[in-house]
Amino acid sequence: MTLFGTTLEGAQIAQLVGLLAVLALWIFALRNARGYERWFKGWSNDNKRASRERDEPPSRNPTGPWG
Repeated sequence: MTLFGTTLEGAQIAQLVGLLAVLALWIFALRNARGYERWFKGWSNDNKRASRERDEPPSRNPTGPWG
């Protein structure tokens, strides 16, 4: 096989295939990690929002002679 004017042997072709396979593996791993990061940020924001709502006193209309 010839690539860019250079004849490639069987071992070199196998190395190129292996290199491309590792590159594809890294791309899928990065995509998975970014998806987890996106999920975690959303989960964290939901928890923060829930704790803020829980910690804030409920808003009530003033009633009675002092309110």
